[in-house]
Amino acid sequence: MAESMSLLWGSGSGPCWRVMLALEEKKLQGYRHKLISFEKNEHKSQEVLEINPRGELPAFKHGDIILNQSTGACLYLENQFKSQGTKLIPDDPAKQAMVYQRMMEGLVLTEKINWAAYYNYMVPEGERHEAGLQRHRDALTTELKLWEGYLENVSFKALEIRVEGTSQCFG
Repeated sequence: MAESMSLLWGSGSGPCWRVMLALEEKKLQGYRHKLISFEKNEHKSQEVLEINPRGELPAFKHGDIILNQSTGACLYLENQFKSQGTKLIPDDPAKQAMVYQRMMEGLVLTEKINWAAYYNYMVPEGERHEAGLQRHRDALTTELKLWEGYLENVSFKALEIRVEGTSQCFG
């Protein structure tokens, strides 16, 4: 089953990790994967462009099906392999709605992190100014406070962290 899957991924990429974690949680080991170097601009190579014309990672393929957006790939894996591995989306409508809400909000958080961290890379030198950078830092601070509020209501008693094949429970 996983033998018909392939993933082109880049080190340090949250979206790539997202797909890799979903594959792991769904017990889909044995898929083909290849580390692509951002530093060498390999994500713009013909190999990647054949799967993802935007030249972005991850580039995930299952048979003839191609998914280049990590959230879409995770939803696809959950739907295609519902009874296998960890259930990623709960059946309860209220909990399901919360999962979808946080998934989409996570994209907003990622965008705000990127703007604050990579402002000098994303904005041409002549257009950069301290007030612009500060605006992005302030937006990130506001977003992080929102997420802190979400976490105040979360119980970590059953939080299980897997470390190199072992399980440790914290709480």
